Amino acid sequence: MGLSELLKTAQVPKGSFYHYFRSKEAFGVAMLERHYACYHQRLMAHFTSGPGNHRDRLLAWYQETLKQFCQQGAISGCLTVKLSAEVCDLSEDMRSTMDKGAQEIMALLARALEDGRNSHCLHFTGQPLPQAQVLYALWLGANLQAKISRKRRAAGKCVGRMFKTIIATPEQ
Repeated sequence: MGLSELLKTAQVPKGSFYHYFRSKEAFGVAMLERHYACYHQRLMAHFTSGPGNHRDRLLAWYQETLKQFCQQGAISGCLTVKLSAEVCDLSEDMRSTMDKGAQEIMALLARALEDGRNSHCLHFTGQPLPQAQVLYALWLGANLQAKISRKRRAAGKCVGRMFKTIIATPEQ
């Protein structure tokens, strides 16, 4: 969707765009900030009060995200996957906003991992933050590969591998 189509859909009068944003890049930064703020809020609520134990919540988050991203048979929903390769080389402000958003997601993942370890429902080696960074990178890469191939297999295998080997139940 182009900017003109977006503004028309949002019923923003022609010519008023620059009244709200100094540039298309500023609009992109504002859009990313809002995206990550909303995503962070949903993720925090899920990890702190979702059903099941901490491991169940982590697994449910990945499975639900995979389900959402794979609507209509194609990876379609991850804004980070869609924008990162293109935007990061073109806009330092947008790249920085995406990095900040990703860092916040990894911090929430780390907290969920630590809570799961402390409640003895999952096991992993090392510290929570580096583990969360690995999980995020694997997930992002798997979703990018799924987007390229237009098959969810890569992302599905990623989830399976993460929960069999990286985030194991204490008995495993």
